[in-house]
Amino acid sequence: MGIVEEAHNVKVLGSGDRTIVFAHGFGTDQSVWKHVVPHLLDEYRVILFDNMGAGTTNPEYFDFDRYATLEGYAYDVLAILEELQVESCIYVGHSVSAMVGIIASVNRPDLFIKLIMISGSPRYLNDVDYYGGFEQEDLDQLFEAMKSNYKAWCSGFAPLAVGGDMDSPAVQEFSRTLFNMRPDIALSVSQIIFQSDYRHILGHVAVPCHIIQSMNDLAVPVVVSEYLHQNLGSESIVEVMSTDGHLPQLSSPDVVVPVILRHIRNDIAA
Repeated sequence: MGIVEEAHNVKVLGSGDRTIVFAHGFGTDQSVWKHVVPHLLDEYRVILFDNMGAGTTNPEYFDFDRYATLEGYAYDVLAILEELQVESCIYVGHSVSAMVGIIASVNRPDLFIKLIMISGSPRYLNDVDYYGGFEQEDLDQLFEAMKSNYKAWCSGFAPLAVGGDMDSPAVQEFSRTLFNMRPDIALSVSQIIFQSDYRHILGHVAVPCHIIQSMNDLAVPVVVSEYLHQNLGSESIVEVMSTDGHLPQLSSPDVVVPVILRHIRNDIAA
């Protein structure tokens, strides 16, 4: 196993001619895909990994300068593909990793057959003629709460993000992976994500994009999926699901898994 594979806890499963890469979002790890992956192992080669900074990675490997922008994560994706000698893949990215996939695909469009983006956003802050869902004051309060008592913040944020009561398995699972992050790393990562703006890069995307979104998502309003659809340089399709929350693959797998599988197996109709 190579250095990159080991650092990111890379797992290669299944068999098939086509490769799927699953990339998780903030506060989770590769286990967030546990409901989806078993359905694919007979048809596809599946690559799972953990983003640097996830609770399952070595915090000593987290370079605050490298991960001061999402490009650092995009370069990690490209390094994993290179180490595994992947020549083309279907990329499934959740939350921040949807935008990480966009950045990686702009750098190396030849490596990506298509991008499947779940709960992705190019910008979380509202702007003139753009609704991202947050004002700066909202984010300042969020960051302050993380600084003052990270464990208490996790307990409050998890049910809001997932949608549902504190006792639901999905909320418990997200609370666990969120709390596994080192607090200073979690704060830095959340600041980079929530303050990011990648609207300018959308027009440079040349790879087909499948945009999947919950009807109700605390972090990403439904209008953002339409904004992506209208501004991506490549062909794209939007599917808004009747699900609640930012982690629908965890909280509503019965609805979401068939949707993800359909977008993996079917290309955008001409």
